[in-house]
Amino acid sequence: MYEQIVAKLNHPEKEERLAALRELKKLIDEGKLEKPQQNGSVNNHIHTTYSFSPYSPSMALWKAYNAGLVTAGIMDHDSISGAREFIEAGEIIGMATTIGFECRVSFASQEILRGRRVNNPDQDTVAYVTMHGIPHTMIDKAEAFLAPYREKRNMRNRKMTAKLNELLAVGNIVLDFDKDILPLSMAHDGGSVTERHISFAAAKKLCETYGKGEKLVAFIKDTLGMKISGKNEAYLMDSENPHYEYDLLGAIKSEYVPKFYIDATDECPSYEEYLAFGKEIGAITAYAYLGDVGDSVTGDKKTQKFEDDFLDELFVILEKGGFNAVTYMPSRNTLAQLARVRALADKHGFFEISGEDINSPRQKFICEALERPEFAHLFAATWALIGHEKAATEKLEDGMFSDKTKALYPDMAKRTEHFAEIGRK
Repeated sequence: MYEQIVAKLNHPEKEERLAALRELKKLIDEGKLEKPQQNGSVNNHIHTTYSFSPYSPSMALWKAYNAGLVTAGIMDHDSISGAREFIEAGEIIGMATTIGFECRVSFASQEILRGRRVNNPDQDTVAYVTMHGIPHTMIDKAEAFLAPYREKRNMRNRKMTAKLNELLAVGNIVLDFDKDILPLSMAHDGGSVTERHISFAAAKKLCETYGKGEKLVAFIKDTLGMKISGKNEAYLMDSENPHYEYDLLGAIKSEYVPKFYIDATDECPSYEEYLAFGKEIGAITAYAYLGDVGDSVTGDKKTQKFEDDFLDELFVILEKGGFNAVTYMPSRNTLAQLARVRALADKHGFFEISGEDINSPRQKFICEALERPEFAHLFAATWALIGHEKAATEKLEDGMFSDKTKALYPDMAKRTEHFAEIGRK
């Protein structure tokens, strides 16, 4: 019975998902289901099915709740359409939530960044940024801002699908964007379609054609020329692996996407447009630090250079442009990298936000790195983020980065403390 109810959290219909969550909460309240122990953890960067994830907004909240988190934040690519469900799911389960979205912006207007790999593994000049703490009164406005970019993205998605089909023709594999890729997304309800959806559709087709295990591994290595890490190859040799298609997706995303990737252009607002919109709706605009990958801390990232060589200059641009914050994943980088980011954030007066981007069933909702004393401040920052969202929803000028608030609390530490108090209430 329990497994059946949990499965409904990923039902195609939102009301069915929320009804299942209410049923689970009722079982907890009646003592028929053990209440998870909260461990104080936070995560402000959870992807859902509205971009790419195994989890609907309701399922994501349930997973976060059972992992012991006390707060959770939705962060989908080019979409805010899962936000209302996420908020309601949080209210049902009794968990504080924040909402936002992630998108890519062009830094082409900045000569120092033009033609450089900033924080996007696939493309120069274009960077990933996030918008946190969106006032609930501004959800529709945010959706109207994002919708045209999703349409333009799908035009490029179709071209990339055609390019991938040319590569897969050697294995008699053909992907149909409308039949094989769109159904894997929530595009019908305002969700985005990403390179992960295309890669996931390819993974499914490869499994259908070659089965799971040795034959498939031989094909992707010998015929497609795909390099696979030893860990991933072990996963893919195991035909009983319950996460098989996701592991194959990971290999495709890491090693094969560059072969069919087409640069994003008009689907990316300029960073000036993004910042102006963030200010208009009273949200918190944040640059997403990635950092160079050498000996990967997480063990699943290939060696690649990003923004570390010009990080000081980048932070100057971010401050001049009007960014409010920097967001980063403590488990992804070295302590030296994050110490540098923290020092620059302090120098430029940036708010700090943490989060682990959840988009695979192998990922944990808890970031164990947050237990280190160096990151203790990120818990108060999360409560401040929650406090901002609540205050700005009630009155836009009471948000954390309004001119009024900055005049009242010019010191970031004191402002964070003030909004953390609001959040904890």
